[in-house]
Amino acid sequence: MELTHLDDSGRPRMVDVGTKHATARTATAEGVIHMSQKAYDSVEGTDGPKGNVLRTAEIAGTMAAKKTHDLIPLCHPIGLDHAEVRATLAPELPGVRVRATTKVTARTGVEMEALTGVTVALLTVYDMVKGLGHDLEIGQIRLVEKLGGKSGDWRRA
Repeated sequence: MELTHLDDSGRPRMVDVGTKHATARTATAEGVIHMSQKAYDSVEGTDGPKGNVLRTAEIAGTMAAKKTHDLIPLCHPIGLDHAEVRATLAPELPGVRVRATTKVTARTGVEMEALTGVTVALLTVYDMVKGLGHDLEIGQIRLVEKLGGKSGDWRRA
């Protein structure tokens, strides 16, 4: 595999998107956090020691999606047109499922913003319930679909 995003001295560089056309792009990602029944009951009751876990996680995920370029080296800063982060109870885990959708009209994709939104939302849930036990597990973070851009649409099977 040839690395094409290196400068003349072999250092990584930001991909030049200056010649690309701005197009509408959308990405959706998801992930889960497993927890004890005690922690789940607290999240469900919205009476945790730090407040409403699901709503706080959604705000944190939205904020993170907007700041992705500050967290991921060489990631282009883009002005999101839309970011929606939804945290829902998943009694079958027990735990919380997070889904983030990001949209932009730009020269580069928006997958990293959706993935960052999900990840930070899940970390926020972890932080808010860890006082009830550290037997928490974050996982299954993945891109669900991307729409638009040079490589076209993609959906997870």
